[in-house]
This record gives sequence, structure tokens and C-alpha cells, in this order.
Amino acid sequence: MKNHVWRPLYVVLAVVALVLLARKVLVPADFGIGPRGYMYGWHRPSNEQQWKDVKVKYRTAVYCMECHRDKYDEMKESPHRNINCENCHGAAGNHPDDPRYLTIDRSRELCARCHTRLPYPTSSRGVMKGVDPKTHHVGLDCVTCHWPHDPRKEGHQR
Repeated sequence: MKNHVWRPLYVVLAVVALVLLARKVLVPADFGIGPRGYMYGWHRPSNEQQWKDVKVKYRTAVYCMECHRDKYDEMKESPHRNINCENCHGAAGNHPDDPRYLTIDRSRELCARCHTRLPYPTSSRGVMKGVDPKTHHVGLDCVTCHWPHDPRKEGHQR
């Protein structure tokens, strides 16, 4: 064969060899190995302790329910029943050990994330009650008129 055939073949073989070498160096030996042989996924027995040591940032509404049962029950009966506490209050993190960790955000921007009217009739957001934040009671926080855990109730009176 001529050189114009061998040269590209050598380049391809060199690239394949580099990829295999990089895989051998960079990929841990137990990557993808499980009790039933090779497994697809990211599980590695050698880093199980690392995952156990990861500090959980987000909890669930059940975690909040342990101390805030009244608010949990109120939410579960309201139009906001499918919204997790942390969507509005932020990650529970180390709350209640550090109560200042969670903030209560009463800003219009927080409510506008979901309640700004969108002009998309085929979107599920189109069926949600929406407002135009530029014209709807400008200068007032939403919680002045609407109770966030159950928006059918009156808000905070100031």
C-alpha cells in the first residue's frame, strides 16, 4: 500500500491508543462494577463513603412537617399543595440547628416566578392564575392580600 493510506491509519491507531490510555489512567478501576458484573451508571463501591459524607442541602416537605405541622396541613389543602416548602423558603440545609439559615422571602419576585401570566395556551402554565406584575398592585407585596400557604385566605394585614 501507498503512504497516503498508511499515514491516516497510523493517526487513527494513535488516537485510539491515546483514548484507551487516558481511560486507563483517568477512570477508576471499580467504575461501573457491581454485584452482578458490569453495570451502567455512576455507582462506584470505592466512593460510597464520600456520598455518605455529602451534606444534604435540600430536604422534603415531610422534614418541615415535623416542626411545622400546622403549615404543612394548611398547604396540603390549598391550591399550592404540589409546591415543596423549599421552592419558596430555600434549601432547609441545617435548619433548625441554625434558624437564621432559612429566610422568609415575601417579595413580589418570588410569587412572580410562577404567577406571571404567560401567553402560551398550550403550556400547563397557561391554566394557572397569572397576573401582570407591572400593573397588579405595584408597590405591594403579594402577602399583603394573599396568604402564601393558602392563597384563598387573606394575607398579612399591615
